Amino acid sequence: NDERHAVLELSKGKLTTDPDNHTGEGIFFSSRMFDEYAILSGEVYFAHEYNKPEGWIIERENPGTGTTVFMKMSNNSARKTKTIFDNYTSGDDYCFDKTVVPVSLARYGNERLVSRSQAKRLLVGVERFKIVIFDFEGIDQIGQAFADEVFRVFNNRHPDIQLYFIKTKPDVENMILRALSSRTDASST
Repeated sequence: NDERHAVLELSKGKLTTDPDNHTGEGIFFSSRMFDEYAILSGEVYFAHEYNKPEGWIIERENPGTGTTVFMKMSNNSARKTKTIFDNYTSGDDYCFDKTVVPVSLARYGNERLVSRSQAKRLLVGVERFKIVIFDFEGIDQIGQAFADEVFRVFNNRHPDIQLYFIKTKPDVENMILRALSSRTDASST
């Protein structure tokens, strides 16, 4: 649904409907600075906790109207804004050029990630970054076409973007490595 897709885009960062006046970084960085950060909108509840690797999403059966944002932070927090920003920058210019993409948010329900169209949905907007880390937490398998679209086709179209993957199960990693080896084979001929 549209709300779930919006959460996927917000989790990447740099999403804005008004680029002349906003960078699209506010929700991204705010959600990482607070101990707990949550957005409740329509049928979707998105939450991010500082000490957890990535956010999570729950679909609600009885949606309300409007959007609510919750933010919680300990009065004794020693967290520094600079530390949060440093996690998502790769140079001395402090340019927001690195993102972590929770692959699980690309799924609707229990669907398997097998197609190129699903991969393209995951890849929307990542060309704005220099470093993209795909977090496969909770993903047991991916299809050949999905892996090929992300790790060969996209990579060939955007060779200046560094792609990484984390928290992969063996079947997922094998499919990614297969796509990467196809990329190497194609470039060496």
